[in-house]
Amino acid sequence: MDQSPVAVYVHTPFCPSKCGYCDFNSYAMTGEIIDRTVAAIETEIRRSPWAGRPAKTIFFGGGTPTFLTAPQLCGLLRAVLETHPPIENCEITSEANPGVVDWPKFAAMREAGFNRVSLGAQSFVKEDLIRLGRVHAADEVGKAVLSARQAGFDNLNLDLMFALPGQSMAAWQRNLEAALSLKPEHLSLYCLTIEPNTRYYRLHLKGMLDLPNDEAQVRMYDLALQMAGDHGYEQYEISNFAKPGRQCEHNRCYWLGEEYLAYGPGAVGAIGPVESRRRYTNTKHPQLYCERVEAGSELACDEETLGLGEHRTERIMLGLRLNEGIELAPYAPDPQGLQTVESRGWLEWAGNNARLTPTGRHFCSEVVAELI
Repeated sequence: MDQSPVAVYVHTPFCPSKCGYCDFNSYAMTGEIIDRTVAAIETEIRRSPWAGRPAKTIFFGGGTPTFLTAPQLCGLLRAVLETHPPIENCEITSEANPGVVDWPKFAAMREAGFNRVSLGAQSFVKEDLIRLGRVHAADEVGKAVLSARQAGFDNLNLDLMFALPGQSMAAWQRNLEAALSLKPEHLSLYCLTIEPNTRYYRLHLKGMLDLPNDEAQVRMYDLALQMAGDHGYEQYEISNFAKPGRQCEHNRCYWLGEEYLAYGPGAVGAIGPVESRRRYTNTKHPQLYCERVEAGSELACDEETLGLGEHRTERIMLGLRLNEGIELAPYAPDPQGLQTVESRGWLEWAGNNARLTPTGRHFCSEVVAELI
């Protein structure tokens, strides 16, 4: 069996509430189903056909992992560590909601082995948080950062979103200033995307979302680039910024087209050699997932084998998101498309690597479409 290190993802599907913009596999549930699901996830991990492969990174996402109790969350991590022994200096991340964490929980997580926290701040403006459906208050972000620091976390990410309904440039600048004042090691700055099957999508169809126009979105993004750079953050991916040496190694595994294992309801993994990689999605609803785990049934509700063609498309699409770019030659980009994006000033070269220009980052999807 392959014993090379692999990225490991664990999906915890529960949240205090369902945000209006969220299309992730998450559920506002309480009670026995949470205990049952945690037990099922641990069973899935310990039964893994890939048991013994070392973990190069471990990432708990959701949902809201910190909605679980500390014993539940730390117990799942223990199962991962015993099934996939971590390599030296393995990055072990948990996403966290500022409203459902405190010093005791952070301290327990740090002692269990977590060494990185990603806090979903999204905004520091009360009205934004209410419109988004977030359960935390604006002042809880700073409190959560302080608690994480006191618990020993020296690697912390903050998520912020821009182009929110009714958001002005001045409000976005205040959000950036608030985030930067907390001195996180990493920032993820995302433009709000209206996804199907969300409450925001339904409101948008009815014309009930006052969203900033495209020009305003570009200005907000450019302001983020400027302010993050002024504070010593290096942009290394379209939406991600880090202090030197603090890039998110787990997410880089995705962008570099590497293998990743996944456990939990709705978790997506991709495993196997490049020419025949299997991508699978676990059964999504917690109750059905639990029933299948308990019965020893097949967990995948969807799977496909990715050939070299699919690998080529994804490598170009994800590789171009990185500031370092990608060596295009092995993936045979369309010559006419390549000429088109170069002539538009969207693509430049750094040695053998093609990378998006600052302007090209606004047109990543268009560049990929031309190249493939």
